[in-house]
Amino acid sequence: FEKAAENLGLHVEFITRADLGRLPEFDALFIRDTTYVDHYTYRFSRHAAAEGLVVIDDPNSILKCNNKVYLAELLTRHRISIPKTLLIHRDNVQQVIPTLALPCVLKQPDSSFSMGVTKAESESELQQKVENLLKKSELIVAQEYLPTEFDWRVAILDRKLLFVCKYYMAPGHWQIIKHREQKQDYVEGAAVAIPFEEVPTKVIRLALKAANLIGDGFYGVDIKQVGKRYYVIEINDNPNVDAGNEDGLLKEALYQRVMEVFLHRIEARKHGDRR
Repeated sequence: FEKAAENLGLHVEFITRADLGRLPEFDALFIRDTTYVDHYTYRFSRHAAAEGLVVIDDPNSILKCNNKVYLAELLTRHRISIPKTLLIHRDNVQQVIPTLALPCVLKQPDSSFSMGVTKAESESELQQKVENLLKKSELIVAQEYLPTEFDWRVAILDRKLLFVCKYYMAPGHWQIIKHREQKQDYVEGAAVAIPFEEVPTKVIRLALKAANLIGDGFYGVDIKQVGKRYYVIEINDNPNVDAGNEDGLLKEALYQRVMEVFLHRIEARKHGDRR
């Protein structure tokens, strides 16, 4: 990203969480740490936006994408296909099995990076896991379990398609990331960049429709394919871009396209377009 920005004539500086007060010195902020609402990344995003910087991820996108309850309601309201879903609270736990069957997937509202997402195999396991999650939030998301070999990841930037990957499940696991006992220790499945012409048209259309409900930022839309049916699992702000994975096809052009969006937005703001 740094090289691509400098090729466009942009000056790049890496900052840390100690540099909040320096944000007015800059024209733009690009956050590449995992974002949470209760986290320094959100404070930086809000402060940068208030100072008039171009910001990715913008605070609105962080708020929306980090709330799984909000996403489930938003996608349902706009008739975007998602797995069968139930918003659980203390008064409707008994509806989970009749509605979703077992196994089912449970998500705390601010889950990310496969953390805060768990699978319940039995009734006793369901009761225990729901009870634990309800201690942290008044609402949790429960969804039917849709086992697949991989998830589609469609990256959208500035309301345009950027790249598509297949994220394969971690070996011997039902998610793309398998966390071990130590929080920082995990195993990931393979990530394979896929040419656009090999991606089902419905996957791309569904991803664009879903991402456009959030805004014009940088999003990764996860989609499960079951036969000829497609389901949006979630919309992520701050999607992964790891050398050798997501850039497997575009190479340097991927980073160039991202930085071009920053350049265009900076120039637009300098000419009075404050969008």
